[in-house]
Amino acid sequence: MTENLLELRNLRKTYGALVVTDDVSLSIQPGEVHAIIGPNGAGKTTLIHQISGLLTSASGQILFDGNDITRLPMHERVRRGLARSFQITSILPGFSALENVALAVQARSGSSFRFFGHAARERDLNEPAMESLNLVGLGPRAHVPAGLLSHGEKRQLELAIALATEPKLLLLDEPLAGTGHDDSQRVVETLRRLKSRTTIVLIEHDMDAVFSLADRVSVLVYGRVIATDTPERIRANPEVRAAYLGEEEVV
Repeated sequence: MTENLLELRNLRKTYGALVVTDDVSLSIQPGEVHAIIGPNGAGKTTLIHQISGLLTSASGQILFDGNDITRLPMHERVRRGLARSFQITSILPGFSALENVALAVQARSGSSFRFFGHAARERDLNEPAMESLNLVGLGPRAHVPAGLLSHGEKRQLELAIALATEPKLLLLDEPLAGTGHDDSQRVVETLRRLKSRTTIVLIEHDMDAVFSLADRVSVLVYGRVIATDTPERIRANPEVRAAYLGEEEVV
């Protein structure tokens, strides 16, 4: 195993004269939860898009599990073990929670999934799908249409979908966005359970969640990383507090 599971080297994304991510270099270690925080417009979601392959970079290099994936398409990065969830929930509301996750298993395995066939015939898809649902706490809701789930349950379902691809690294873009207190607590508990199973890169504005979950935190401001350290040291960093944490009243 390489020392770093993910390594970003001088990553840059521009739109004409607008620089969105600027010379970003980061290393993500196997098994850690690494949070990326910063003010709105800092370039956090753009950076996740670059890592996942949704956006191509103007320059720089992305190494994943020891291999250069800078020019690989998104589906090939997923095949290699890099999965993500989106800031806005993306599920199929007319299908059950189980069917949504089984589609991800299908994409991973290449097997056929007949939604209108007998479920028993699709055991090779349904069993791993149920395992993912149970892992995020949605087992009892497996046969509920995804469109009828609460917002927090939909975020948990999205995690189950990502887990069904058997990722080595999971990219999460604001998994608590739009959730109420109870749903937020459920999602945080789910993420705690996932810490022992996969490496996680997390974008999140909820600082309580960030500092309770993350092993290390990187702060992005105007497209540049101004600090990477443990949560305790980030919390005490004067430059970070002046640029961001002071706004959040983190104590």
